[in-house]
Amino acid sequence: MAETEPVVALLAGASGFLGARVLEALLDAPEVGRVFAVTRRPLGREHPRLANRIVQFDHLERQLAGLKCQVAFCCLGARLRERQGAGEEAIRRVDLGYALAFARAAKAAGAARFVLVSAAGADPDAKSGYLRLKGELERSLGTIGFGALDILQPAIVLGWPRETRPADLMKRAVMPLVNPLLVGARAVHRGVPVGTAAAAMVGALRSGRRGPQRYTYSGICALAQLKPRRAAAPAAATP
Repeated sequence: MAETEPVVALLAGASGFLGARVLEALLDAPEVGRVFAVTRRPLGREHPRLANRIVQFDHLERQLAGLKCQVAFCCLGARLRERQGAGEEAIRRVDLGYALAFARAAKAAGAARFVLVSAAGADPDAKSGYLRLKGELERSLGTIGFGALDILQPAIVLGWPRETRPADLMKRAVMPLVNPLLVGARAVHRGVPVGTAAAAMVGALRSGRRGPQRYTYSGICALAQLKPRRAAAPAAATP
């Protein structure tokens, strides 16, 4: 990529709690010339560098065919109302199936870097079904062939989503007080503020690191501090 060429970014999950903040961070990033935000419903906002692509996720790869980008960001995950009463297969369709379809579409579009928000403790052999699913996703992404694969593994993203279970409300309220007590090996269980997590996803682009990389609490905070290495000329988005 030429030094003066702006980066075209592809983002899935832009209407979600974290994804909305990632979208803002990308639009504020001087090296990002255009953002294609992939959503099921219109975002309802305008920006000269934003193109909102409305898709049916069951046909995601076909509907994104022909798109070109250099980097992709994935913040997909079933929302609370989708998880409640949904069977395991329905949740797998979103958290695993849609995320992998998005990754394949991004690779076909030319993305050399893929940035994912996963979870601390993600492992295909974990006891938790949620962590097993995230671990399976991480393992599958490694087979797609991205030159750079950045996986952020926060224990919890702190903030106040529109949809939150009562137990999560308590955890989100208490976690900032608990964070300083989690030191050494336990630091990976610290909560990450949503703004820090969003900045870290953009920081992964700025890091320039190649190959697969996994970041827990300290690595996420370090990525969030990275500044743009260059400024790119903005490019107007097209629908």
